[in-house]
Amino acid sequence: MRTRGTITHGLRRRLAALSALAMGAALAVAIPTPASAAARVDNPYAGATAYVNPDWSAKAAAEPGGSSIADEPGFVWMDRIAAIEGSAQAMSLREHLDTALDQGATLFQVVIYDLPGRDCAALASNGELGPTELDRYKDDYIDPISEILADPAYANLRIVTIIEPDSLPNLVTNAGGSAGSTEACATMKANGNYEKGVGYALHTLGAIPNVYNYVDAAHHGWLGWDSNFVPAAQEFKKAATSEGATVADVTGFIVNTANYSALKEPNFKVSDTVNGAQVRQSKWVDWNYYVDELSFAQALRTELVSQGFASNIGMLIDTARNGWGGSGRPAGPGPQTSVDAYVDGGRVDRRIHAGNWCNQSGAGIGERPTTAPEPGIDAYVWAKPPGESDGNSAPVDNDEGKGFDRMCDPTYTGNGRNGNNLTGALPNSPLAGHWFSAQFQELVRNAYPALDGTPGGGGNDTQAPTAPTGVTVTAKTSGSVSLSWTASTDNTGVTGYDVFRGGVKVGSTTTTSYTDTGLTASTAYSYTVKAKDAAGNVSAASGALSATTSAGGGTGTGALKVQYKNTDSSATDNQIRMGLQLVNTGSTAVNLSTVKVRYWFTPEAGASTFGTACDYAVIGCGNLTHGVQSSGSSAAGASHYLEVGFGSGTLAAGASTGEMQLRLNKSDWSNFNEADDYSRSTTTSYADAPKIGVYVTGALAWGTAP
Repeated sequence: MRTRGTITHGLRRRLAALSALAMGAALAVAIPTPASAAARVDNPYAGATAYVNPDWSAKAAAEPGGSSIADEPGFVWMDRIAAIEGSAQAMSLREHLDTALDQGATLFQVVIYDLPGRDCAALASNGELGPTELDRYKDDYIDPISEILADPAYANLRIVTIIEPDSLPNLVTNAGGSAGSTEACATMKANGNYEKGVGYALHTLGAIPNVYNYVDAAHHGWLGWDSNFVPAAQEFKKAATSEGATVADVTGFIVNTANYSALKEPNFKVSDTVNGAQVRQSKWVDWNYYVDELSFAQALRTELVSQGFASNIGMLIDTARNGWGGSGRPAGPGPQTSVDAYVDGGRVDRRIHAGNWCNQSGAGIGERPTTAPEPGIDAYVWAKPPGESDGNSAPVDNDEGKGFDRMCDPTYTGNGRNGNNLTGALPNSPLAGHWFSAQFQELVRNAYPALDGTPGGGGNDTQAPTAPTGVTVTAKTSGSVSLSWTASTDNTGVTGYDVFRGGVKVGSTTTTSYTDTGLTASTAYSYTVKAKDAAGNVSAASGALSATTSAGGGTGTGALKVQYKNTDSSATDNQIRMGLQLVNTGSTAVNLSTVKVRYWFTPEAGASTFGTACDYAVIGCGNLTHGVQSSGSSAAGASHYLEVGFGSGTLAAGASTGEMQLRLNKSDWSNFNEADDYSRSTTTSYADAPKIGVYVTGALAWGTAP
C-alpha cells in the first residue's frame, strides 16, 4: 500500500537557536505571504518534514542520553484553553506554527484534548470543563484553534490532529455494567457531550483543507475483546456523524496514545497453544483477540472500513514509550510448562497488567517516528512526548483541573480496570504533562531499538523489593490452598511475586494472592513468597506459613472448581454483584450443559422476587442462564441462591470459562445486607471459592453447601 521511509526531521533546533529566534522576533516580525493550500494527499506523512517542538527538545537534550532523541518530531498538546495562548513557560499554538515555518517543516502535529468532563475514568487527566460545558468547548476552545489553523500563513503545512484521547473508548467500556465503570462516564454517555464534542471538532477542523483528523481509538488492551471491538467501531461512526461531521472529516485513527502497549509481541501469537490451552486463556491475554498494537490497529482499520469509513483511512501508532528494551527484555518464548509461563516468560510488555497506564516502571523509548512502516499504517508517531508525566503519584494542589488518580500511586493495589493488581507506576511523579526527569532517563535506558550512544538497557537498578509480609490462608479445600499477603515496596516498582512450597517455586502472580492446587487432603504444606522488580531484583523470602488442606470427602471433589471476585464496593446497596469463572481441573472435557453454579445469600426484608443480569461474559452472556431460587436451608446467610447454568458447549481439560460478571436485585430494588451472606467474600481478585457450589448432573462436585 505504501512504502517504508523514515520521517524527515525539521531543522535541529537547540535552546540557543530558540533564544536567537526570540531575539530576532523582538526586532521584526516577518509575516509569511498567504499561500494556497497544498494539494490534499492520502498519507500526510509521506514525504513530509515534521516539526520538532523546541520546548520539549530543550528538556530532552538536557537529560543524560537525551541528545540522541532530542530532534525527534512529536505532537504539541492543547490540553486546556490557556494553552492556545501559551504562557511564560510554553509557546502558544500560533508560536509553535510560526516556529514550524521557520524550521522549514511541512507537517505539524497537535493533540485536541479538552472535552467537557474529560477522561471520566482517570482523575489524573481530568480537564477544566464540566460535563455540560459543551458550548464553552465549542466557542472558547475549538473555534479559536480552528481560526488559527485556518490562517493562510499555514496553508502549506499539513496539520495532523489527534481528536480527544480516551473519550469515546470510555463510553464503550466504562459507562455502566463493568467493573471499571464510573458515574462520570455514565453521565457523559447519557448527555452525549463526548460524541457531540468530537463531532464538532471533526466538522470544524475538517473544513480546513490542510487539516488531517485522526480519532483516538484506545489500544488493544482496552478494546481488543469481542465485547468491545465492534461496539467501539460503531461508537466512532456515531461520533463521526454528529454535529455536522461526516466520515469524510476523518483521515484515520490512532492507537496507543500515551500508552505502553507493545508494538509487536515477537515471541508468541494469539493462535498459539500450550498443552492444549490457548494463549487467549493466559492471565495476561485474558481472552483478548490481540496481543500487540500492530495486529490490533490493522484489524480495527478493517472493521472501521466495514462500518462505513473510507477505504483509504490510515492508522497511526504511538510508539514513544512502548519499546520495552533493556536487560529485562525476553530473548525468546517462555517455557511450555503452562500457558501462563509461556506468555509471561516471552512477552516484551513487562507491565503487571495491560490495564496499567500511569508512568510505567521498566518502559522504554519505542520505534522512532516512521512513515508507512506496515500495510494500513500511515506512521509510527510520538503522540505523548517522552518525559512528560502521566499523572502525580500523590495529591498535588493545582489550577489545571487535574486530580489525584490512585493508578499513579505505586502502592495502590488496583481496581476493576486493572484486575485489582499493583499499578507498576514510578514513584515521585509530578502532575500530568509536567516534566518527569526520572521517567525520561528510564525510557532512554530501556529504549528498543536501543538508542545510539546509550547502553543496551537495563539501567543501574540493583535494589531489591522488600520481603512480602502478612502471608495468610484465605481459603482451602482438600486439594488447594489460597494465600494472600501484604504488598512489597520497591524503588522503581514491584512487578510480581513468586510462590514457594517447601522451598520449591510452584507459581508466580502479579497480584498479592495465589491459589496452589493439586494438593493432597489432610496434608501440611509450608509456603513462602518473594517479590521481584523489572530489573530482575528479587526480595528475601517472607516468613514461612504452614497450611493444612481439608479432609477429603464431604465437600465435593469433582474435576471442576469455581473462582470468585467481589466487584461490589458496597455491602448494603440494592444489588449483589460478582465475578465468577469456572475452571476444569481434570484431564477430560466437561459437558457444560450438565453444570450449575450456586451462590448462596439472604435477601433480608423487602420483595421475595428477583431480577438477575449478566453484564459481561467471555463465553457470551447469551450462553448463560441465571435465576434466584429459595434454598430451603436454615443455615445463616443462605436462604436463597443465584444459580448460573450453561446452555451448551464443553469446557476443555485445564480450561476456564473466563470471567462472568453477574448481578441480582430484588424486584422492589430495596437494599441488601451482604455482610453475612454465606458465599460472599471480600477478595477483589479471583480466588478459589469453596463456599460457592458447583453441581454436575445435580451432584455437588465443588464447594461446601450450607
